[in-house]
Amino acid sequence: METNDQYGGHHRTPGRTRLVMTAGAAALTLSAGLATPLNPAPQQARAADDGTKVLTVAVAQSVDSLSPFLAVRLLSTSVHRLTYEYLTNYDPEDNHVVPGLATKWESSPDKLTWTYTIRSDSAWSDGEQATAEDAAWTFNTMMKDPGAATANGSYVANFEKVTAPSPTELVIELKKPQATMTALDVPIVPKHVWEKVDDYAKFNNDKDFPVVGNGPFVLTDYKPDSYVRLKANKDFWRGSPKFDELVFRYYKDQDAAVSALRKGEVSFVAGSPSLTPAQTQALKSEKNIRVNDAPGRRFYALATNPGARAKNGEKMGDGHPSLLDQRVRNALFMAVDRKTIIDKVFQGHAVEGAGYIPPRFSQYYWEPSAGQELAYDPAEAARLLDRAGYRKNGDGKRVGKDGKPLDYRVLCHATDPNDKAVGQYLEEWWGDLGIGVTLNCLDNVTDPWLAGEYDLAFDGWSVNPDPDFVLSIHTCAALPATPEETGATDNFICDKTYDELYARQLAEYDAGKRADIVKQMESRLYDLGYMNVMAYPNAVEAYRTDQIESITTMPAKAGNIYGQDGYWSWWSAVPADSGGGGGDASSTGVVVGIVAGVVVLAGLGVFAAMRRRTTAEDRE
Repeated sequence: METNDQYGGHHRTPGRTRLVMTAGAAALTLSAGLATPLNPAPQQARAADDGTKVLTVAVAQSVDSLSPFLAVRLLSTSVHRLTYEYLTNYDPEDNHVVPGLATKWESSPDKLTWTYTIRSDSAWSDGEQATAEDAAWTFNTMMKDPGAATANGSYVANFEKVTAPSPTELVIELKKPQATMTALDVPIVPKHVWEKVDDYAKFNNDKDFPVVGNGPFVLTDYKPDSYVRLKANKDFWRGSPKFDELVFRYYKDQDAAVSALRKGEVSFVAGSPSLTPAQTQALKSEKNIRVNDAPGRRFYALATNPGARAKNGEKMGDGHPSLLDQRVRNALFMAVDRKTIIDKVFQGHAVEGAGYIPPRFSQYYWEPSAGQELAYDPAEAARLLDRAGYRKNGDGKRVGKDGKPLDYRVLCHATDPNDKAVGQYLEEWWGDLGIGVTLNCLDNVTDPWLAGEYDLAFDGWSVNPDPDFVLSIHTCAALPATPEETGATDNFICDKTYDELYARQLAEYDAGKRADIVKQMESRLYDLGYMNVMAYPNAVEAYRTDQIESITTMPAKAGNIYGQDGYWSWWSAVPADSGGGGGDASSTGVVVGIVAGVVVLAGLGVFAAMRRRTTAEDRE
């Protein structure tokens, strides 16, 4: 999966990330010269002595799991893109499907049997050959074991049978047509390693290193709340990366991350999930720093608790009952001025939102009709609340028939300045309606989100070129089986009409017809009012040109670097001349890849398979 940019999403994403972060001890024993929040003074880097070229990336998200069967956050799925091959990949130029572990594929006339030719030049990092049997075992395990289907189960729900007649032939038989057969965003793992795992719902793949993989990088070390470290796979079939090592270091304070970029302590800053307008403006004038500001693949939304429940019908959490009324939900969203959010919060580094899929993916991009649009109209919002039975009392507070005032808790990410800024506007706009707002900004929004203990919450996912995954997280099938378990759902939405449309788009091979159905799904989500997509933020990030000479954006003309649908950015990155250093880096004695390339990833390092979630930066 790859969506949760949720800090979701996914882009789960759903990919949104629910950021689960706490200050963590940094494995300073690995590198005395590392500059970290706990050791702010950078010292002479040993990397300069051995010539190792390390690309250090500052991020604002923790890893939820290093198991491809469990991970949904954008950072985690990005790591898996780097360490495991998928059957297919997306071309960095324009997102069209290109070979990955599979060199070619074909379907039977009825589209129910798909045969993939598996390349013979891909080897696992322990020396064993990667074969069709590894792919068949990966899919079969997801089909048979609910724990292994935690992250990407929607991709195999329609699989009837998967076999490997030979080392280079994979055959997938379907129950019914499935349009995602060239976009199965599932990491293929080595059977000879993973078949030894006892419980896929609990195994996090974070104890034994190096981790066996066949991607452009090999995961060589990781400590919860401290660091992740990857080394270039010199035997990668597409060619070895130019940097010897890649690390992701976590900064809870984004200003500190930007400061580290200025000093040359990191090579790249991704933001949380993007740089703020003020940071962007300041960095544009800095020597040896380049800002990448391009249309993003994320949406930024406000999600409403729809009356959270599990598949077995048991209710969960404590969402406000008034939000079960569509008139109330619509009133709230009609009191949100998207233009102000774009102009004042994002300061132009975003476009107004509406549909679930960003305009970057033009084939699936949807906008409401004039009569359908929930445009900014506080007066109409007030009338809707009146009709729903929530009128103002003598104190100007909206109260229900029971006399209780409308007061909403809004779950937000403590590390995302956008959440806090928009939250302040909500306090003003909804306050004018007579509604009380309490911003509940937490480092760990995962637990209350998964428990349904919120009224509204800031949400967001990164969307893949094929939108199936982010669409699937709003189906009834994505709900948790029981309140004690974790499902793939983003926001507990369960609507039969939406589910029928989801099944239709999945079975439609005609690209145009499928796109029309996807747009109908977006329209349905919009009308339900459980998801208010406020903006499509730009990907705003920055890197040091004296450390990185060139790097690939996706799409090539105007795209993002961090969190791509593939491994192109980090695989293609070319180190700048490391002989003389330059700019701030040389003045502080720090060169590309400070010391041992340790990544401080702060985050709650709780990897229990239960309650694993993300939010706008999670799932690719």
